Amino acid sequence: MHTEQDRKLIIGKYEELKKASMRRCSTPEDYQTVLRAFEFADEAHKEARRHSGEPYIIHPIAVATIVVEEIGLGCKSIVTALLHDVVEDTDYTVEDIQRLFGDKIASLVEGLTKINTAFGANLSEQAENFKRILLTMGDDIRVILIKLADRLHNMRTIEFIPEQKRAKILSETMYIFVPLAHRLGLYAIKSEMENIWFAYTLPHENAEIMDKLSVITAQRGDAIDRFAGPLSDVLSDIGYNYTISKRIKTPYSIWCKMQTKGIPFDQIYDIFALRIVFDPFPDSDERTQCFRIYTSITQNWLSKSDRIRDWTNKPKSNGYEALHCTLMGPHGNWIEVQIRTKRMDAIAERGVAAHWAYKDNSSHENEMDHWLEMVREVLENPDANALEFLDRFHTGLLSPDIYVFTPKGETRTMPKGATALDFAYFVHSAIGNRAIAAKANHKLVPLSYQLQTGDQIEVITADSQQPQREWLEFVKTPKARTAITEFYKAEVTDHVKKGQQILEQKLLELGVPLHARVLRKLMDAYNLKNRDALYSHIGAGIIDLSDLQKVLKQNKSERKVSYWGLIFPIKYFQQQGNEPESDEIQENSDFSTNTKESTDAKKLYSLEEDPVAKTLSYRVANCCRPIPGDQVIGFLQGDGEVLVHKKTCSTGIQDAARFGNRIINAEWKQHTYNSFLARIALRGIDRLGILNDITQYVTLVLNINIRKVIIETHDGIFEGHIDLYVHNTKDLERLMKNIQEISGVEFVLRTDIKEEKT
Repeated sequence: MHTEQDRKLIIGKYEELKKASMRRCSTPEDYQTVLRAFEFADEAHKEARRHSGEPYIIHPIAVATIVVEEIGLGCKSIVTALLHDVVEDTDYTVEDIQRLFGDKIASLVEGLTKINTAFGANLSEQAENFKRILLTMGDDIRVILIKLADRLHNMRTIEFIPEQKRAKILSETMYIFVPLAHRLGLYAIKSEMENIWFAYTLPHENAEIMDKLSVITAQRGDAIDRFAGPLSDVLSDIGYNYTISKRIKTPYSIWCKMQTKGIPFDQIYDIFALRIVFDPFPDSDERTQCFRIYTSITQNWLSKSDRIRDWTNKPKSNGYEALHCTLMGPHGNWIEVQIRTKRMDAIAERGVAAHWAYKDNSSHENEMDHWLEMVREVLENPDANALEFLDRFHTGLLSPDIYVFTPKGETRTMPKGATALDFAYFVHSAIGNRAIAAKANHKLVPLSYQLQTGDQIEVITADSQQPQREWLEFVKTPKARTAITEFYKAEVTDHVKKGQQILEQKLLELGVPLHARVLRKLMDAYNLKNRDALYSHIGAGIIDLSDLQKVLKQNKSERKVSYWGLIFPIKYFQQQGNEPESDEIQENSDFSTNTKESTDAKKLYSLEEDPVAKTLSYRVANCCRPIPGDQVIGFLQGDGEVLVHKKTCSTGIQDAARFGNRIINAEWKQHTYNSFLARIALRGIDRLGILNDITQYVTLVLNINIRKVIIETHDGIFEGHIDLYVHNTKDLERLMKNIQEISGVEFVLRTDIKEEKT
């Protein structure tokens, strides 16, 4: 039951929601429905509390407040947000909601309940449920918008969530909900979720960037403000009502740019930007007025012509419209200026919800509606593999867009990297299936031709044509890939079944059991990504297994390295019912997949009072190669082994979103002193002997072994990378700091060893 202090907290939050609801509800009856929904939800959740100890009703109130204040939805969405957990967490049913609040509210609540069920599910069941949920987006996208509000509040209170569940929520958010918020145009929500992920995944890096932001804001913030003053004078002179605000780049986006560009913080030049939001005059179109402002301000300040970005003529696929330019600031630094009307600004901040509000006033085609229709077309195939769909959907959310034209001059939006064949399937599956070539700008091109913005595309077909297997190697869009896959699905299924039987028989003849380590070794040997691909290649005769015994016995010819131990809570196994039967799970020495590691060094040590610790074998993922000091996450494999990724690894994030029930929270047990492979990237001014200075310093002064050096020079600049063996992140940071002090070295950064296979 609620205490007096609880009621005081609830009433305070509820009063805020009531004020916001009063502004959004169009009738007194709608407002009364919100009040009834609160009373119903408050009673339904009266016995429940959150992990923070707060009354559970605080969560639905917070979600409803986000829905109305930050997304801008109306009465039905507010009511749905208040009721969204009632069916899942209490004895009330969808029929009860329908009887009390009507069919539409019941439908929305049911959609939210299905989403919550999906993200509590295991393995492909989660992906299958999510796939079905997305089908509702075309009918009523409010379901997804309310779910984003729900996820945002869970992220805001993630400090109270148990660590085991926290890792799943963080990865799931980055893999699905952040790209979804981006595609729906919810910039503010997307940025906040990214920053929370960054703060909890890389707290040290987040703190460093925050400190540097504080310093640079103190140094340059006033200069940016002073630059805004003259801009105000220009806008006032031409008669606009406007606001000018300062935008500071978020810690997460700064970190991302440092990683993708391979540059230090000091070389991030777009930390500050100015945003002009104005009321347009009714006698002229908005694009013309944006350029009028641009022309006026560039009479006084130099503009960087190659940095003009015009999204007023053709909005981004999430509806974003603006004119971006870059001007020379008062102290010789470039400053980005974003020019938007109030309508554009609302869409930029609130995305698809704001787009609907302004839809009648917009002359632009609704790219969001077009994207949702594409999603539905892919989803309507009930046989599509759920996990593959989830990965393709994730990729589709993130893909930037290009614009091409049909032979009749109609504009079509395609993801960057899409091919002529993707365009054929975009037009219609039947055209894609019969495509033999294409014309780009009236010139004959192959189906693998990558589309460029502005291309005019015509597809050439033949009735005798049918989909080819090699098409899967270059198509990019989910619709094309799904259509081709489905065409060959029956044949592939037969090959997989046949291939598994052949492999099992061959292994039986060699006296080797078919387990995960054997499959992994074979997949590595034949450069295949999963077991179905392996079975399919065997069944189709592409792999004849004549060298099977040789492949099983061969070891990787790499330098021998011992790895530190890892700590993880043994209670994980007690909770999951997966406790190891013995104190140690030993590898099969004849078919070990990682000969670099010693048996002792590969143990995972548990946190428990019993002095005899449980152990598991583990291996680090080659896609990110974590070293001691890195934040890591483990995944329990089918053979009892644990695969360890960096928490920032894209593959690890993907696996955490797909296989949340396999997560093991791990940390390094710092009791040994072994070597780890890492890579540093370097750049600087070339001079005679600089490479010798760097390598001698690393090997002779710091006593660190180098595995590989790749350095290139051009126009007096050198850049490249060094692979070397270090003990932990502290040693690596010390090494980079010392190399940075060598004359001519501009910057040194740690980077991933991308060419290594997982």
